[in-house]
Amino acid sequence: MPNHQDFAIKDCALVSLATGVRAQSLPGLREGLLTVPADSVYHHFWGGLLRARFDDPEFNNDFAVWVRHALHDLPLAERLAVIDPADFADAEALRQEVLEVVEQRLDEIEAPAWAPRDRQFHFLRGQLVVFDTGRRVQEPRELVELLPQLSPGSVFYHAIDARRRAPAGQDDFHAWLVDLDDGHEGLIERLAQIDPYFVSLPQLRDQYAAAFGAHFAGVPA
Repeated sequence: MPNHQDFAIKDCALVSLATGVRAQSLPGLREGLLTVPADSVYHHFWGGLLRARFDDPEFNNDFAVWVRHALHDLPLAERLAVIDPADFADAEALRQEVLEVVEQRLDEIEAPAWAPRDRQFHFLRGQLVVFDTGRRVQEPRELVELLPQLSPGSVFYHAIDARRRAPAGQDDFHAWLVDLDDGHEGLIERLAQIDPYFVSLPQLRDQYAAAFGAHFAGVPA
């Protein structure tokens, strides 16, 4: 196989950067959502997967966590928690969905709650630091053994961040297999069915490993 078709295993780390935008109430959250770059909204949904989280695991994104624990608005927290960012074409579309949910809640309540001053919501954006591990994969079958060994950073880069880079929101494995055009349609379909959001990175890695393992279990070596 030519070298240009090799799959390069990358790893990454996430650096959180302040935007300077804060919110202390639901109207303030709405104003912040209108102001910050769309990639800040992306960060508050996906970034938690790459950093240690000690928040309520029931609420998957930072907006839902803050609304639940700082504003004590459980109905809104639950609505925000079920938003799946993988369902949206880009971060701007995701921003619009969050705004719609927040504005709907503002229409329902007469006196929006305020968070304590030390519990303000700080809008952040993420800077991904990417580095090459030096590992190369020439044949898709090699990933059966390699996938279970991938670090959480590698999983995030290839399975999540890739959706902002690869064609049509595909992960890197999916895009590579399509580019190879090597008769792995069944595996491509398996990968397309994986939702990367409501699981941890180790669990997501296990899902990819299971998809490759199941596919190649029935394919002669």
